[in-house]
Amino acid sequence: MFMARNDRGPDRNEQGGARPRRTVVGRLFYWGAVLAVWGLIFAVVFLAVFARDLPDTSSLYEVDRQPSITYLDRSGALIAVRGTQMAPPVDMDALPDYVPAAFVAIEDRRFYHHPGFDPIGMSRAMAANLKAGRVVQGGSTITQQLAKNLFLTPDQNMKRKVQELILAVWLEMKFSKKEILSLYLNRVYFGAGAYGIESASQRYFDKSADKLTVGEAALLAGLLKAPSRYSPVSESERAAGRANVVLNEMVEVGAITPAQRDAAVAEPVRVSKTLASQHAQYFVDWLDKQIRGLVGEPTEDMVVETTLDLVLQTDAERAVRRILDRDKGKGVEQAALVALDGDGRVRAMIGGASYGDSQFNRAVDARRQSGSAWKPFVYLAAVEAGYTPETPVVDQPVTIGGWSPRNYSGRFSGQMTLAQAVAQSTNTVAAYVADQVGRDSVARAARRLGITSEIGLQPSMALGAVEVSPLEMAQAFDAFANGGRRVDAYGISRIRTPSGRVIYTHGPSEGGQAIHNPSLYYMNQMLRGVVTSGSGRSAAIGGRDIAGKTGTTSDYKDAWFVGYTGGFVAAVWVGKDDNKPMNRVTGGAAPAAIWRGFMEAALPKLAVQAIPNGPPLPEGWIPPDPVGDLMGQVEDPYATATPYDAPPPVIIDGQGPLPAQPQQPPAPRAAPPQAPPAPQQERRPDALFF
Repeated sequence: MFMARNDRGPDRNEQGGARPRRTVVGRLFYWGAVLAVWGLIFAVVFLAVFARDLPDTSSLYEVDRQPSITYLDRSGALIAVRGTQMAPPVDMDALPDYVPAAFVAIEDRRFYHHPGFDPIGMSRAMAANLKAGRVVQGGSTITQQLAKNLFLTPDQNMKRKVQELILAVWLEMKFSKKEILSLYLNRVYFGAGAYGIESASQRYFDKSADKLTVGEAALLAGLLKAPSRYSPVSESERAAGRANVVLNEMVEVGAITPAQRDAAVAEPVRVSKTLASQHAQYFVDWLDKQIRGLVGEPTEDMVVETTLDLVLQTDAERAVRRILDRDKGKGVEQAALVALDGDGRVRAMIGGASYGDSQFNRAVDARRQSGSAWKPFVYLAAVEAGYTPETPVVDQPVTIGGWSPRNYSGRFSGQMTLAQAVAQSTNTVAAYVADQVGRDSVARAARRLGITSEIGLQPSMALGAVEVSPLEMAQAFDAFANGGRRVDAYGISRIRTPSGRVIYTHGPSEGGQAIHNPSLYYMNQMLRGVVTSGSGRSAAIGGRDIAGKTGTTSDYKDAWFVGYTGGFVAAVWVGKDDNKPMNRVTGGAAPAAIWRGFMEAALPKLAVQAIPNGPPLPEGWIPPDPVGDLMGQVEDPYATATPYDAPPPVIIDGQGPLPAQPQQPPAPRAAPPQAPPAPQQERRPDALFF
């Protein structure tokens, strides 16, 4: 049958006549119709596949965001906002014309002329990317970006791109251009936790969006390409360059005149002081880690009332910056500062030289050897064991378990008082005294005051071969400043909702009395001497009752000054992140200069008094000398003494009784702790600390 039909030939009709041939136009029409039908079928199938799991567009006006956390200082001033911050939608009609024009100029010039996607822009971007061999230009319109932000994930794949095109066309059909642009400006992310132009304007410039200048509008429009890369806070030069690009684009499309552009370039854009104070962000980072432990994962917006004082924080920032700039040539690269009041409230915190360069918080998370700043714990254990500031001790060679400490001066001064040994940071005396009263007693004293890091019991522990944080040191020294009470440093006073519902309140301290008298009286006497006539003289402030201790580790890798007055303490550390030595920078140099610069600015703003004596002194007990008289006796033994003809060194091998120094009172060793910390491996057997 098929053979018979084929025999008729292709060009004959039913009557056996020849079939007429189609004309060229007819053939084009025929094949065009065929292609159109198949194209329609393909389009239907294509759309069915990619539109099958399109998101629900009924959520257009719903906002899915993480709760925000607003941090306030102790007086209610804004420190920072973490998480998502959104403001009420801004009315497009209330904005100056150049504000939306800035975004159209830089993001989508043909916004008012395309149906949701721009074939010309897409072709131009494709050509540029092919030429560069990588993605250097995007072809997405504002409508496509809105579709992605509202409904889609940021995944880069073909399916997501097609869905973006479909949703962009849908948006164009449903809304006017003005409505689309309004939705875009009120939803787009501007960095720093700000969504929408109103939040961004408030966050970056402390003003509403309807008061933005031309330059500020250009800067915000420039942010959208990469909010972190073009942040005016951490990348000010790059942000300014990007803003200039936006201004030039605005001139090219006629949104502003060349004169307006020149005026905008000439007028500096000033970022909010709150955001510019980036050192406070170290403090916020510290609190951010604690909030989940206090209240769980946030499910609603919260306000955190903190202990920080932004005025004192600014004083600390200036003091740190000035000395880092001054001593850069000496290798001082990083610094940390923690200031506490007498109840342990953190009033200022500096975690590094620049938060923008490094978010690592050296005030809290760094552990560095403390050097002679550790010695107050040695001498606290000593006075609790019976020593007094007048106890005679001997600066002479000593070897403990094969380790021989050395003094900074390289000399030995012979007999001196304990107060002189503290003031001049004499290493041999500290090592000997620690060994005599028991390094386990020293460790317990440090623990009792607030040191939480591991404490090894090797001989060099007495000279600061213990790695601690500035926060720990400030916490421990606070007991000397507040009358002997143990404190736990804290930064959160209260957590509440924006409506006022209280979620958490910090309770009273339970530290109790950590230092009793006369031990506290003696320690404050001797630590005053460090400042009045010892290694910390450069930290003295006229008219102020100041005490403290310097610390410098071997090879000048770390330098410390921890000082205090009545009810206020600050710990300062300087050094390098790579643990390389500085150029002979001691605790009495850069750290003491930072401390003094900060305290000179801060103390007039605080109601501080003289260092308190603490608990009542024992009944009938009379101090051997008034504090002032005793401190007048504290002199530099190396400056006045004749060269000391040292006797044979005292050698302590741990076998048998300890040899006593001349006229030294009995100091029985305390019982070891039930679970002493594991000894640390010493970095250097001849480590020098002062």
